[in-house]
Amino acid sequence: MAIAVDFGTSNTLVTRWNAAKGAPEILKLDGLSQQLAPNPPLIPSLLYVEDAAAQKVVIGQAIGDRGLDRPQDPRYFRNFKRGIGTAIQGFLPELDGEKITFEKMGEYFLSRIFQQLKAQGESLDSLVLTVPVDSFEAYRSWLSGVCETLPELEKIQLLDEPTAAALGYGALAEALKRILVVDFGGGTVDFSLVDLNLAQGQSKPTGFILKWGRKSFAESKTQKVKTAKAIAKAGKNLGGADLDNWLFEYFQSRQKLPQDALSFRLVERLKIALSQKTKATEVYYNSETFESYELSLNRAEFEDILENQGFLTQLDDLMTQVLQQARRNGIGKEDIEAVLLVGGTSQIPLVQSWLEGYFPAEKIKRDNPFGAIACGALQLAQGFELKDFLYHSYGIRYWNRRYNRHDWQPIINQGQPYPMAEPIEITLGASMDQQPSIELIIGELGEQSTGTEVYFDGDRLVTRQLGADQTNVKPLNDREGARTVAKLDPVGYPGSDRIKLQFLVDGDRTLRVTVEDLLRNITLLENQKVAELS
Repeated sequence: MAIAVDFGTSNTLVTRWNAAKGAPEILKLDGLSQQLAPNPPLIPSLLYVEDAAAQKVVIGQAIGDRGLDRPQDPRYFRNFKRGIGTAIQGFLPELDGEKITFEKMGEYFLSRIFQQLKAQGESLDSLVLTVPVDSFEAYRSWLSGVCETLPELEKIQLLDEPTAAALGYGALAEALKRILVVDFGGGTVDFSLVDLNLAQGQSKPTGFILKWGRKSFAESKTQKVKTAKAIAKAGKNLGGADLDNWLFEYFQSRQKLPQDALSFRLVERLKIALSQKTKATEVYYNSETFESYELSLNRAEFEDILENQGFLTQLDDLMTQVLQQARRNGIGKEDIEAVLLVGGTSQIPLVQSWLEGYFPAEKIKRDNPFGAIACGALQLAQGFELKDFLYHSYGIRYWNRRYNRHDWQPIINQGQPYPMAEPIEITLGASMDQQPSIELIIGELGEQSTGTEVYFDGDRLVTRQLGADQTNVKPLNDREGARTVAKLDPVGYPGSDRIKLQFLVDGDRTLRVTVEDLLRNITLLENQKVAELS
């Protein structure tokens, strides 16, 4: 039985494939899902840790039902997905002698969902998980690692959320070919331009956005396949949670709103109401403290708050990236046949009117904002294979003598199709006399940033501010035992090339390296896995 999980910052949705109907169906998990018409049964992405040592947790709707979403309670967590895979996690409490991390919270949450699925008689032999476009390798590896604890699981597949959404619009997608998905949820906004070929394909695709478990689904498929080709992608960490924070700051500056979970719930409800009404008010009265809050806002004021935060400017930047990538593939804006809106934040009128500045209103489809991703993900297990490209660039770290700092030399560029037909070769030599080994730090290159880079130089933690011309990087192998790519025997001396490296990305989106010793004419590493890529 194929199960798909759309793990979201605000809400999570689970679907299964109904073989009798030949279609996906959304699952309601007892005690975890909430049912608020007209939305499908969503699982609020909330966590309450009752006993960390025993891994006893409460998640989803059960938290609200039991009144566990109490302000200032250190055992209550929300928006934890955004912290998974980040290098600096800030202060998190220690509970019951256990150190709590964002990764541990996510593991608790998903494990509880898996437990409930099995309790309701659902098999978990095949699992499809969706990921944001802009997610780094660390998040994808963590997600796969959580699923590997399921002994019955034979296959794990990872799929970009907006590409899944394109497949999830069903009959609409079948009538169209080039679709732009705008997936705007609680933690991220992702744009993806997808070319769908829902007729039976003539050949096996050249690349897959899949990660295989213990059994290779690709080897067992011999029939012709339907294909979905990702043409352009862009995304960033911007979502409904950010809008909630901006609204909180607005009211806090005017009404001294206390910084607690209750206040954030009130501003979130106000935001949701303004998608349906031009003016909204939220009132709360505490019968114990006799405190009362009344938050009132109209839609024009809300839109002014978003404008002041550069909200539309950030969306314009993402749209520019996607349209530029599309043009490089010979596709103009006029060739896009439909724009599909996914996620709760996409329902905000300002977002929809902003899109109408790019596309005619009749091309913008709004009728399946919550279920499209999880339902579309199941299509991947029912005869779809995906041609795709790498969203990030990858490079090696070197010392920039001109600026007296570490910089990164790209070796694999963003947009590289995979699997790669030919490897990328570089040669390196020793940098000092009697050098016993050569180390290489490989990084996943993100957007240019003016933020802070954090990395280890030997055993020393280094932080430095990034200038406007520098790139935000996530090192992939900067840990003890992983940096060394070649032991030199005999030792190396400067003045000549000593090793040749060949980098290749395979069909499972894994970066591999082969290392040859040019002096001894022997292979030191052959097709060694370095990391799984985005």
